[in-house]
Order: sequence, then structure tokens, then C-alpha cells
Amino acid sequence: MATFLYKLGRLAFRRRHFVALIWVALLTLAGVGAASAPTAGSSSFSVPGTEAQKAFDLLESRFPGTTADGATARVVFKAPSGEKMTSAANKAAVHKTVNELRDGSEVTSVTDPYKSGSVSKDGRIAYTQVRYDVSGMELKDASKDALKEAAQVARDTGLTVEVGGDALQAVPETGSTEVIGIAVAAVVLVITFGSLIAAGLPLLTALIGVGIGVSTITALAKALDLGSTTSTLAMMIGLAVGIDYALFIVSRYRAELAEGREREEAAGRAVGTAGSAVVFAGLTVVIALVGLAVVNIPMLTKMGVAAAGTVAIAVLIALTLIPGLLGYAGKKVKPAGEKSKVLGGGRAARKAAQNPDKPNMGTRWARFVVRRPIAVLLLGVVGLGAAAIPASSLELGLPDDGSQPTSTTQRRAYDLLSDGFGPGFNGPLLVVVDAKASKDPDAAFTRVKDEIKGLKGVVTVTPPAPNKAGDTATISVIPKSKPSSTQTEDLVHAIRDAGGDIKADTEASTLVTGSTAMNIDVSQKLNDALIPYLILVVGLAFLLLIVVFRSILVPLKAALGFLLSVMAALGAVVAVFQWGWLAGLMGVEETGPVMSMMPIFMVGVVFGLAMDYEVFLVTRMREAYVHGEKPGQAIVTGFKYGARVVTAAAVIMIAVFSGFIGSSESMIKMIGFGLAIAVFFDAFVVRMAIVPAVLALLGKKAWWLPKWLDRALPNVDVEGEGLRAHDRPKDDDADEDRELARV
Repeated sequence: MATFLYKLGRLAFRRRHFVALIWVALLTLAGVGAASAPTAGSSSFSVPGTEAQKAFDLLESRFPGTTADGATARVVFKAPSGEKMTSAANKAAVHKTVNELRDGSEVTSVTDPYKSGSVSKDGRIAYTQVRYDVSGMELKDASKDALKEAAQVARDTGLTVEVGGDALQAVPETGSTEVIGIAVAAVVLVITFGSLIAAGLPLLTALIGVGIGVSTITALAKALDLGSTTSTLAMMIGLAVGIDYALFIVSRYRAELAEGREREEAAGRAVGTAGSAVVFAGLTVVIALVGLAVVNIPMLTKMGVAAAGTVAIAVLIALTLIPGLLGYAGKKVKPAGEKSKVLGGGRAARKAAQNPDKPNMGTRWARFVVRRPIAVLLLGVVGLGAAAIPASSLELGLPDDGSQPTSTTQRRAYDLLSDGFGPGFNGPLLVVVDAKASKDPDAAFTRVKDEIKGLKGVVTVTPPAPNKAGDTATISVIPKSKPSSTQTEDLVHAIRDAGGDIKADTEASTLVTGSTAMNIDVSQKLNDALIPYLILVVGLAFLLLIVVFRSILVPLKAALGFLLSVMAALGAVVAVFQWGWLAGLMGVEETGPVMSMMPIFMVGVVFGLAMDYEVFLVTRMREAYVHGEKPGQAIVTGFKYGARVVTAAAVIMIAVFSGFIGSSESMIKMIGFGLAIAVFFDAFVVRMAIVPAVLALLGKKAWWLPKWLDRALPNVDVEGEGLRAHDRPKDDDADEDRELARV
């Protein structure tokens, strides 16, 4: 592989005009596609195989004409102190609001609180339910404005009016912190390379890669039912890995220049060595992201595949566009150890001449770890273990209006409904009774209603509402407890258990659905999928790393280190988003359960990113070991050449992920924080401390591989051993181009 990538790097360097033209054409094509694509609505959320999803599907087939994905709004009214909503004046204000809402072009129905029994027992609170024929993301601005104006008219009469539901759903904003993250990355690159040109290359190529990836997602969003979160996630991961991969190529290029090689040769060797690490690091990320498909939640699968596509683009750009741009930059990209005159290159050169043998920070740290491996190992493991403690209190759930900031009208409407109708009112359970096989459907419907009434924790059970055919009915159940409580989860299981006995007697099937039941089913499905997903992803990556490092213990150590960092990161997420530690600093206005998809998503993404640093740092150590250095010295050599670059890459990735903490959407905010803290733990504690300590303790055993396995494994030559054959003044460019074309 190293030889192929070496030739690819030299080809891209020489044919830079052609390479640049191809990437600009792809960016233009993706941009035009995104600009001309129809506007995508909110992505549908389905969870195949769950009872809640089966009930939704049954409703669509047995109750034709219902719009399950249509937006809803609950306009909640509260009477002034000392008054009731049943007074003549307040009734008139509510009726006026209801009539105004019915005039909307996208409105399908509006309930009358006084006819539907939507007034609290004490008479203080009432609500009307508005249904639309399109989703919240597709709702026209005119419809949203009409909803807000109708609420304001009612407020002007002295009533307290708040609006809940997804009708006022807005496209999430990432905020200015995303730009700050990119600015921090730029500063780190300038400090690392000492050159504005060299620092600008990774940023430029990362933006091109993200532009192509996100534009392609936007162009396909309507056809493939991709939500806004998909493109945001792809941008987050694409920016981080795009900058990092380019950083490693440029850094190796400068190191090759410092050894006296010509620029074309240096570009080829940079792609042949660091590029090999980029390919395998990218593969681990892609495996982890595409592996999310095993969970069998379409939304999660689409997010993973889209982000994996952006990572693949970042790898291809690092291997082709970077050497091409290095050809354009020419002498403006200095060899390692030199800085441009603008950034004090003259002073740095004089200082280096005075202290030619002074070890850098990476060398000094590696020597310290090699001398005291047990102390460093214990400190790192204990520290990460302490950070992971909050993860033992992890509570999972999906966000609803109750997790919104208290400053929003959705949250205030949620609280008013809880106050007037009980905490379970915001999470009603929808029971669907399929009596198609029953001899007496009406008796089956009544039996289900009576059974549910007798269960513990039930406040209200509505009469069965059958369809036109009379073979299916819906029953609404209001629990006594709030939607995210364990009592509500127990009630869902109790209804489902009772349904088994009912089916045995009546042949009627009982299914429980609704947002609360769906949340319970999703959490259970994700928990069940976590272990198989870990086995699949870690297993495939473990095999890949055995091929890369030609060792058993090094990949094993890498996987165990990842488990430490991901558990510590989950602990940090629980501490901030569930317990409220540093919530104000992170902009978390409301604490609550951690998003159900967060653990499995973090496992996938963090594993891929963790293996990046493992590959980049340890391949340099293996390269030194293969070339004859002792194990301890190989560790020091790896840190001498790799620590500065890996540190810069980690800081950049942390900065990019932290930029998304400013998002208005809680899911993106949580993912941004979780990934940023996970990279911090993994890069600076696991890879920079625990990894060299373990390698120092293992010595030569770290690189042990059974002879039979050594013979069976393909030789991918990540260390660039095969490039020694290319240590010659010049190559025949035409022959090289033809050979590359044949490959």
C-alpha cells in the first residue's frame, strides 16, 4: 500500500492542475445539486420491530386519511388569579381564538375545550388541540405566524396563553461557537507549522470536503428522507477528521523536506507513510459509523452512513488534493523546524542552531513515561475510572417539550398542562386494539378498557374509538406519573402483559404506542443492540489493527483504552446534562435524561476517532522498531515525531466539536460536548499516557505475533519499508504513471 500511495502522491503533485480541477468540479456539482434540490421536511422517525411502531403501522392501514406525521399544537389557557376558564368572558376569548385557528389553510382540525372536556377540574386551565396536514418542519411561516397571533390576541384579554407541540418547531442553529472552533483550529495549525500557508492547507481542504459532503446530503435529503441533524453531524465529524488527516500529511511532508528530499519526492513519501495511516484510521471511523446500521433504527443508520461518506471524502482529499496544493505552495511550505519570516523564522533558526540536540517536549514526556510506567498507568486508569463514576446513574430518554428551556413557550405550556391535568397528561399512552380476528370486537374493546382501568397508576381511560370497519379501536390512557418516569414504563409493560390474557380469551391483539411508549421501546432496542454493536465494530477494527501493527497485544490495548475513554466521557455527559454540573457554562438550561441514542452513538464515533490517534502515534513507533530500534527507544522516537502533531490534531478536534455546544438543539449540543470530552480523555490520557506506559511494560512482547498468523496476514506496509527501493535521485515519471494506472 505504501508504494501505491507513494506513486499516487507524486502523481497528484505533478498533475496538480488536473487534481484541483476534479475537486473544484465535484464541489460545484454538489453545490448546484444542493441549491436546486427541493426543501426537505423533518425526517420520519421509525423503529422497525418494536410494538409501538407496529401500532403506528396498524393505525395507518386501519384508519386511512389520518396524518400521523402532521404537526400538532396545544394552545393552553390559564385564567387570571381568582377567575375560572368557565366564566363568560374567558369562554368568549377562547372561542374567538378557536375560530381564528380554524381559518388556517393547513389546519385539519381544532378542538373546542368546552365540548371535548379539556378544562381542568379546578377550572383554572383549558387547552385546544390544533392539527395540521404537514409536519412541523414543512409548516409554512404564515401558519406559524397565525398560531402566534391567535395566542397573542387571547393574551391581550388577560389570559396566560402558551403554545406546545411541534408546530413551532424551528431548524436548529449551531451558533457562533462553531466559527470560534474553526478559528481555534486555525491558530493551532499556525503554531504547529509556523507558516500561514501550511496552516491554511488543512483548513481549506477540510472545508472543501465538508462542502462536498454536506451539499450532497442536502441534495439527497428529500429523496432519502434525511433530517437536519444528519447534515450537522456530517459537518461536525467531516471538519474534525478533514483537518486532522490533512495535518498529518502536511506534517510528514515537512519532515521529509527537513531530511533533504526534493519536494515531489517528499510529497510522495508523505502520502506513502502518513497517508497509509490516514487510510486505516479513516477505515476504522467508517466501520464504526456504518456499523450503526446493526441497531436497525433508520434515522441512526442514515446519520452514520452520511457521516461515513464525509469521512471517506476527507481521506480521498488528504491523499490527492493535499499533495497537489503542496505543489502549488512550493517553497512557501518550509521544512520541519523552520518558520516563515512573518512568524519569526529567523529567530527560530538561530535558536535551533544554538541548541541542535535539545529534545522536544514529546521526547521528554516519553522518556518520563518509559522510566515510570507503573505510576503513569495507575494515575491514568484511576483518573478515568473516577470520571466514569457518574455513568452508573445514567438515565436514558428522548427529548420532549419537558426538556426545553423554561424560557420557551413550549416548556411553559408543558408545565401548565402538568399543573392542571397531572404530570402524566403530557405523555398519554395510545392503546390500539386489533379485533379483526375476534368474533365480538365491541366486547373485546370493552374488555381492554376495563382491564386498563384496573391497573395501578392510571388516571383516565377514554372510551374505545373504533374505525369505520369496526375491527380496530383506539383507547387513550393518561398515566398518573410523568412520561420519563419508571412508573410510566412499568404501566406500559403492565398493559402489554394484560394484552396477552385478553388475546387468549377474545383473539384481539392489544398494542401500546404513542411518544412515551416509543421512547421506552427505542431505549430498550438501543440497550439490546449495544453489545452486538460493540462486538461487531471492535472486532472488525481489532482485525484491521492486527494487519496494521502486526501484533496481538497492541490492538487489544487500543480497544481496552477506548473502553476507558468512552466510559469516562459518558460519565462527563451524565454529570453535565443529567446532574447539572457546569450546566450554566455549557448553556444547558434544563437537565434531564441523556438522549437514548447517545451511548451507542458515542461508542461508534469515539471508537473511530480513538483509533485515529492510535494509528498515527503507534505506527511511528512501529516504524522505528521495524528499522532496528529497541522497544523503549522506539516509544521515544514515536513521541519525538508524532506527539506534537497528535496533540495539535486532538486540540483541533476538541475545538471543532466544542463549537457545536452552542447549538440550539439539545441533541447536537450533547453530541458536541460528548465527543469533545471523549477526544480529550482518549488523546491526552489514553494515547499520550496509558499507551506508552503499557508498551514500556510489555517491551518486545508488545510486537509479538504468532508465526503462522504473520505468514497468513497481508503485508500492507504502513511503515513505508517498501519505499526504500525508491531512494534514488529521480524516477521515470511516465513509467510511474503507467504503473499506477495499471494498479
